Amino acid sequence: MNEEMAISDLFKSYMYVENTYKGGRSAPHGVKSYKLSSNENALGTSPKVKDVLNGIVDYHIYPDNTDEALRLALHKHHKGRISAEQFICGNSGSEVIEMAIRAFINLGDEVILSSPCFLPYHTFSQRAGAKVIDIPLIGKAYDLDVQSILEAITTKTRIIFLTSPNNPTGTHIPQKHIKTLLSQIPKNVLIIFDEVYYQYADAEDFSTAIPFVEEGYNILAINSFSKAFGMAGLRLGYGYTTSEIAKYLRLFQRPFLINKLSLQAGIAALSDEQFIQKTIQNNFEQKQLLGNAFQKLDLDYIPSQGNFHLVQPPMPSEQFVDLLFDRGVMVRDVSNFGAPGRVRITIGTPEGNKALICALEEIL
Repeated sequence: MNEEMAISDLFKSYMYVENTYKGGRSAPHGVKSYKLSSNENALGTSPKVKDVLNGIVDYHIYPDNTDEALRLALHKHHKGRISAEQFICGNSGSEVIEMAIRAFINLGDEVILSSPCFLPYHTFSQRAGAKVIDIPLIGKAYDLDVQSILEAITTKTRIIFLTSPNNPTGTHIPQKHIKTLLSQIPKNVLIIFDEVYYQYADAEDFSTAIPFVEEGYNILAINSFSKAFGMAGLRLGYGYTTSEIAKYLRLFQRPFLINKLSLQAGIAALSDEQFIQKTIQNNFEQKQLLGNAFQKLDLDYIPSQGNFHLVQPPMPSEQFVDLLFDRGVMVRDVSNFGAPGRVRITIGTPEGNKALICALEEIL
C-alpha cells in the first residue's frame, strides 16, 4: 500500500510567489497629512456618485446578476465606438487582469512584461503557473524595447503586457510602437493593454486601445474607476476587447459579480463629464506646478502622462519617504516595482502639493 498523502501534497507549489506589493502609506490617526502615495483622485468623488449611493436602501436585495447595465453605460461613455458586448467588468481593473490570466494561461505558458511595472502582472501570472519573461524598459526615459519583446516571443507565449501610461514611470507608448508590435505578434497571443490613467495623458502620439480593437487585434484594454473617477474604495473596473474574446471572458465571471453600490456608482460616475474635466484640469495645472518646483530644487524627475511623478531623490529612497512622512506627506517607494531608488509622488490638490513643496525645501 502506498504511503498516505497529506493534504499539503495537493497544494500548488507555484502559488508560493512572494507578493511584495504594498498599498500606499497612510497617515497616523489625527495627524494633518497629505496622502500622495496611491494615485487616488485628489478631488474625491463625483457628487452624482454620492447622490446615488445615498439613495440606495435595499441592501437586502441582490444586485443585477450581470454587468449589462454598466456595459451599456460604458458603450455610451465611449461614444458608441465599442459595443456593449465588447466590455467585460470586474471588481477593479486588477480583477479583469486576473480573469484574463485564468482564461488564457496554463501551467508552463509564458507571459512577457516590461519592468518597472505594476507588480500584480508578475504575481498573478506566476500564481497561474506561467513563466514570466521580463523585457525591461530602456534608458532614462523608460522606453519600451519593442524589438526585444518581439525576439522574446516563443510558441509558449500567451500574453504580453503593455501599459500606457505606465505605473510607476508615468511614460507612455507611442502609437507607432503599438502598431509595430500588433502587426508582428502571432495571432494566438493576447495583448493586455493597461490604460487606467488614460484620462490624464496629453501626448500627441498617445493612443488608447480603441482604434486597435476596432481593427480586430487581439487586445484587451484594462480600465479602472479608481483613478480619474475617484472610486478607489468601491473597487470597480472594466476592460474592452473583441466580441469573441469578451464572450469567452464572461465565462469566468461569478454570478452577482458586482455589488449594488459599485454598479450604480459606476453608472453615475460615467454620466458626470464635468467632474472628469475638473479632475483632468487640476491634474494638468498641478503637474506643471510640481514639475517647475522639482526643477528649482534640482530634483530629478520624469515628465508624466499620469497623475503622478517619478522622482530620483539624492538620498536612499527609504530615507526620503520617511523624511516626507515626518512632515505629513506620504509618497511611495517603488523599488519593488522594478525602479530601485525611485519614489512615486501622486499629484494632489493645490494645498497638498504646497505642503509637499515646503517639505521638499526643508529636506533638499
